[in-house]
Amino acid sequence: MIGVLAVQGDVREHLRALANVGAEAIAVRRPSELAQVQGMVLPGGESTTMDKLLRIFELQAPMRERIAAGMPVYGSCAGMILLADRIMDGQVDQQTLGGLDITVRRNAFGRQVDSFEENLPMEVLQDGKERPYRAVFIRAPWVEAVGPGVDVLASVTTGPAAGRVVAVQQGTLLATSFHPEMTGDDRVHAYFADIVRRSAR
Repeated sequence: MIGVLAVQGDVREHLRALANVGAEAIAVRRPSELAQVQGMVLPGGESTTMDKLLRIFELQAPMRERIAAGMPVYGSCAGMILLADRIMDGQVDQQTLGGLDITVRRNAFGRQVDSFEENLPMEVLQDGKERPYRAVFIRAPWVEAVGPGVDVLASVTTGPAAGRVVAVQQGTLLATSFHPEMTGDDRVHAYFADIVRRSAR
């Protein structure tokens, strides 16, 4: 069973994508719901608001404990910020769940009007066919720096942001700057569901 953090953001879209790849998925708003799941998705949204709501809903401490204990977690866009150990351009009092040894820059690609799509080569998603992943970026962060245990899964290939890292993995922690729940291409969710299945064995 995989939970989707349901305090703010693209909750329904992630639940639908997880169901499409054969995972049992539930919305998580309470510690009792968190205790039921073997993996978590942190959706896109507004990272400072999500940080505050995690504390209000008393989810911050148990989430940090589960992450430290090895629970698989996938963060998209704001979820990437929540998983990062370090933030650039964050609010003064902004906190993260941490666990992922990366430095992220909030809103690195610009404002809402600067949203864009790009085809990304992602080797971990290849299923015997050479298919790029059509990624949707909306007020997205990018990864400024990665620690030695972090694998870079995708980087922007064109335009002024070429070379910027937008997908990473460290053990059972996965994060993307983009929103796979908006594309109809469920390969990222399938990849994460497989991480959860292997971790639960």
